[in-house]
Amino acid sequence: MKILIVDDDELITNLIDENLKMEGFDTAICHDGIAALEAAESYKPDLVILDIMLPGMDGFHVCRKLQKLNIPVIMLTAKGDITDKLIGLEAGADDYMVKPFDSRELIARIYTIFRRIDKISRRLSEKSDEKKAGIYINEEEMTVLADGNPVDLTPTEYRLLSFLSRNPGKVFNRNELLDAVWGYEFLGDSRTVDIHVQRLRKKLGRYSANIETVFGIGYRYREHDHEA
Repeated sequence: MKILIVDDDELITNLIDENLKMEGFDTAICHDGIAALEAAESYKPDLVILDIMLPGMDGFHVCRKLQKLNIPVIMLTAKGDITDKLIGLEAGADDYMVKPFDSRELIARIYTIFRRIDKISRRLSEKSDEKKAGIYINEEEMTVLADGNPVDLTPTEYRLLSFLSRNPGKVFNRNELLDAVWGYEFLGDSRTVDIHVQRLRKKLGRYSANIETVFGIGYRYREHDHEA
């Protein structure tokens, strides 16, 4: 598996690079945001470890652009404020770690993401009966299929879809969704729910209408009949 390391601190990139190579990963290093996007196109990494404070283009913008390439991202940054974490997850990061960090924990989180991706692939090959029309949510393995095709969701997107689908037809306001999905007292703007719903709908494709907007209140999940 190929991992792109993006950080303007050479000591950090070299440390991560050495540890990942000891684990058998193929690695590449970039020190600014624009170079990271260029490397993502040419190197085609399976995962990106991304700092936020970068020259050229900050990590939030880089992460948003990487979403178009469907590349998993772990943000590794000194910015530990809860608002920064939310912005990073909203930008599409699959995980968020704060410096200083333990290399063993970073490697464990990398393997966790790769296992999640591998589970999706194995379920597609092993269970042909799941390759049917509609949305299939596997609560045990935290995977989602749409018409038999894997939907690559961030952990927050998955929890949001899972929660709504387990309560079909019930309308939830934004604060209720924040309590149920985010699981902590939210310190920022409830618009983060709207952002996640928009991203989730985009990934669900023709099933985007399953997440209905109830104007003036919030959202609900309702399955619809879809023409192929």
